[in-house]
Amino acid sequence: MNAASPFHYQVIRSQTIKTSTEREAILASPGFGKYFTDHMVAVEWDKDHGWHDAQVRPYGPLQLDPATSVLHYGQEVFEGIKGYRHADGSIWTFRPEANGARFQRSAHRLALPELPVSEFVESLRQLTAIDVDWVPSADETSLYFRPFMIASAAVLGVRSAHKASYYLIASPSGPYFSKGVAPVSIWLSTEYSRAGRGGTGAAKCGGNYAASLLPQQEAHAQGCSQVLFLDDIEQKYLEELGGMNICLVYKNGTLVTPELSGSILEGITRDSILQLARDRGIQVVERRITLDEWREGAASGEISEAFACGTAAVITPIAELKGPEFSIGAPDTPAGELTMSLRKELTDIQYGRIPDPHGWMVPLVPAR
Repeated sequence: MNAASPFHYQVIRSQTIKTSTEREAILASPGFGKYFTDHMVAVEWDKDHGWHDAQVRPYGPLQLDPATSVLHYGQEVFEGIKGYRHADGSIWTFRPEANGARFQRSAHRLALPELPVSEFVESLRQLTAIDVDWVPSADETSLYFRPFMIASAAVLGVRSAHKASYYLIASPSGPYFSKGVAPVSIWLSTEYSRAGRGGTGAAKCGGNYAASLLPQQEAHAQGCSQVLFLDDIEQKYLEELGGMNICLVYKNGTLVTPELSGSILEGITRDSILQLARDRGIQVVERRITLDEWREGAASGEISEAFACGTAAVITPIAELKGPEFSIGAPDTPAGELTMSLRKELTDIQYGRIPDPHGWMVPLVPAR
């Protein structure tokens, strides 16, 4: 770490780590977000001292005063990023500086302190170094990192954070959806919006996801895996899913995705996919897309593929969009050719199977 860094990590090793047998049993079938590694990162911040008391310590419960600000005012932001084991045993992560910069933007919007991007990346290295054996090696598996920050002052009063805590935990994970990489049906929410103009839609904060849970329940009741939201004003423009961005492929090869409007999260996976498409000479268009355009385009064959994208699921083909009185596509619609080709290229870069032309991959732990 840079000598000028304000961080000096104290490492406190857990005395109750999983045995190799227990760990290997978990890694054989990790699911998603169900199990956690033996350690975590914790760093404190306050107005007078800035960032301090950086630790790698045993994974365990947090002790919070009942008056802690995050419990009352929802001042919390988080990220999602993965660690990949390459064939030589080294561990890499994908575009961490982009995640670190988005974490700063989210913190700014929620009136929280901004963690330096270099320290965001360093925290990933610190945790991976001590829990390296938790990084799985099977296909479609990774170590999913969850960095998050909370307003931690014990005081009642609506104000910017005077005290905050940054944490990093990690979870060995397999595919996000239980059926793996397979086309999914999604439900159109016509009653609820994910975010409004001038709100927190472009920030990665817990409140946005909490607001999506009730419509997500409706989606599950309709046999769908995810929910799609429209804009909050006219209720006719595609925005994003509950936890992913959306892209449409036209029969002429053009890739179209909703433009970033201030209420849509700027996805790292989204940005990477658009770049890979441009590298191939594919026309990429970021603009407003109406629900009617998708419906009519799918019916005429003008729109040939649809997919969702995000860190957790990477790229997921969309088979069908269901609404209260209509559907686009069908449950048995196969995955599109471009959808799966882009997914393969992106994951091949992440797992080190092909060259990384953009320098997106960053090493965390060298080969042993």
